Amino acid sequence: MDKQIIFEDEHIRAIYLEGTTETLVLSFGDLITRAKGTSINAEKSLMKYDYSMVGIMPKQKSWFPAVSMSALLEFLTPILQKYQRIVGYGGSMGGYAAIKYSKPLKMNRVVAMVPQYSINPEDVDDKRYTDFYDADLNADMQIQAQDINPECEYIIVYDPYFEHDKEHYLKIKPLIPQLHTLHLPYTGHDAIAVLASSALLHDFIERPFEPIYFYRQMREVKKNSKFYYRSVVAHLLGAHNEALGNILKGIDLQLDKNFFDASLKQTITRILLTNKRVDEQDLEKLGIQVNFAFEEKNQLQDRFGNILVFNVITQKVESYEQQVIDINGKYIIPLHVEHSGLVQVEVKKQTYLICMNDRRVTKLFKQYEALSLDMHPIVIKKCPEFYLLSYKNLYMHSDEQGNCNFESESVQDNEKFTMI
Repeated sequence: MDKQIIFEDEHIRAIYLEGTTETLVLSFGDLITRAKGTSINAEKSLMKYDYSMVGIMPKQKSWFPAVSMSALLEFLTPILQKYQRIVGYGGSMGGYAAIKYSKPLKMNRVVAMVPQYSINPEDVDDKRYTDFYDADLNADMQIQAQDINPECEYIIVYDPYFEHDKEHYLKIKPLIPQLHTLHLPYTGHDAIAVLASSALLHDFIERPFEPIYFYRQMREVKKNSKFYYRSVVAHLLGAHNEALGNILKGIDLQLDKNFFDASLKQTITRILLTNKRVDEQDLEKLGIQVNFAFEEKNQLQDRFGNILVFNVITQKVESYEQQVIDINGKYIIPLHVEHSGLVQVEVKKQTYLICMNDRRVTKLFKQYEALSLDMHPIVIKKCPEFYLLSYKNLYMHSDEQGNCNFESESVQDNEKFTMI
């Protein structure tokens, strides 16, 4: 049977696909999986088991307003009556809706990943979604005891160390006496992506709740999840850098170059360079590409005793201890500095200018190459007792962690560098 759009208004679209099961899955979309054609949230995983399903997909970031869900119920009731068992599934905004509307939709089980209790700023401290709150659409939107179906089984999965989602969970928990909870530490709000597995979703829909079994299956799924490792990395940053370095060198993954954003990539490479001798295999499996090679020239030192370098991995100006440079010299190259002028590095005897734009994107340009309109060279100024690096009217400063940023319009100690 082909998909049918059974209801649509300004806020939601409901798509029905009849399968062979006596269980009907009501799959709620989230902010990412909003309505697009007749796509249904998690449909690939559900179709592997030929589930009958209704995709209730948000068209806007409006958190399934009650007026739309009430209108949907008229069209959905004849379908609900055909099935012996109804399971609601969703994450985040979809997890909220699965719980909120479990009673009128006569659900037997709800599986909610990192659901919200409400997005009303008067209900929660979490401000991630409060900009989407509409007092007219979302009046009394918080999950309430009267929304809970006493004959329904509820399963919530969340990260107990992620304070934003924990706040919502703690407000929902007292409302559901028959609640089952599964913890997924160090995944933040990515629990939905981490647990994306057709076999695991099938277990969530069909299998009697057994915590030991579900935790064992979740561990197996996590081992193969890029999203889990990204969350672990973000959690360990700063507090457990040595452990993080060991994890990054030890895991057997092949990530694409866009897996880590620029900021996280810069932090990760700093940890690797500081704690371990880095090899190309480490960087390649983390999706980090490197262009070689640079030659060592004169060195500038910041007030913390670190040397200014150009990091060929992150393509950023940073500062490192000399011993780290000695070990990882082909990745972090001291700046070529002699006098006032433009900051330069050399690659295979070719001189390059270090340039940047207002979005802090750094690029190298050959010395006589035309610059794009948005790019400006970084300038070095030789003063009587120190050197300054500037971008437009901003001076670069270096902090104790080795981060170099152009933020100050005045010259203080952190903006002064000396030649050694």
